[in-house]
Formats: sequence, structure tokens, C-alpha cells
Amino acid sequence: MFLPRRKVRIETERLTLREPVLTDYRPWAELREDSADFLIPWEPTWAADHLSRKGFSNRVYWAQRSLASGTALPLFLIRREDEVLVGAVTLDNIRRGPAQSGTLGYWIGAPFARRGYMREALLAVVHHAFQRLDISRIEAACLPENRASRGLLEKCGFKYEGVAQSYLQINGRWRTHVLYAALRSDRRGRAGPE
Repeated sequence: MFLPRRKVRIETERLTLREPVLTDYRPWAELREDSADFLIPWEPTWAADHLSRKGFSNRVYWAQRSLASGTALPLFLIRREDEVLVGAVTLDNIRRGPAQSGTLGYWIGAPFARRGYMREALLAVVHHAFQRLDISRIEAACLPENRASRGLLEKCGFKYEGVAQSYLQINGRWRTHVLYAALRSDRRGRAGPE
């Protein structure tokens, strides 16, 4: 088993962002199950064992290996006032060398949507990536009709860059996505498409 060289913990006004641990299984599984109708239209098809303890354990071990190797920054969003899991953010596919970039993914439980938690978390992760990880470019993609996600990215300083045909399989179908990016030194102007 791989263990991260150091723990990553990011504090925001209302949240603690930290790596997932095995004891998060029950709150994670309950939140994902209770939010299934809210999440499934925007996510890859859930595997048969998606909500199983074994499936979750594999996710935790992947998170530990990814943190140790520096290829991803998987974080759970814990509301500080009551230690409740509200969602997750992952900066994945971290590429070093000339690229210095990564890909952002995120989800929030239905009861916590539209309360500003994800905006707070994304701003903190972007700041951490630029300042602590020396990332230069963070990319994100979402379905064109996902107005909430597009608005979130734009409020967090991401700029629209274009469209990728058949970019990801979402809910069992290849789907076109709109692409956004945040740059450490950005002078690009307006956030949305022309």
C-alpha cells in the first residue's frame, strides 16, 4: 500500500478539503446514493460496484497513490461546522515538464448544491495548484446544457476555450463537452463563448 508523502489539507471559510480516507465510506456512499438522480445525468456510468465498500476502498488507495506520485490531488469537501461530507474535487492528470497542467473534476451532493460550497472549494484548489503545485494551466469540461457547472467555472475565473466532440462517455453515451481553462497568468478577457 502506498501512503502519501504528506497530507494535503486546504482550509476555506466553511470547508476543509482533505484526501479521502477509508472511514469516509458510509457518508460518501449515503451522499452519492441520495444524490444519484442529481448526479447521474452529468457523470460517467456508475460501475456495478460503485457504492460498494470495496469500490470505495479502491478509490481511497488510488487517491493515496496519486497523491504520492503527484499525478492527482483528490479532495473531499468537509463542512467544518458539523464535519459533514458535501462533495469532492479532483485535480487529475497532473502533467509536469513543459505542460505544468491538470484537469479539474468535481461533484456536490444534491442537498448542498447552490450554496456556494463548490465555488469556495474550486477557488481554493485553483489557488493551491497555482501557488503550491506550480501548475500553470487547469482545464475543465462540462456538458453544454449544464448551465450550473458552466456558471460555476466562469465565476471561478475559467475562460471558455471551445468544444470537444464526443469528449467523454456520460451516462452511457459519448457526449460533446464545452472546454474551459484557468491560467496562472491570464489576460484573456471575457469568460463565456462569443
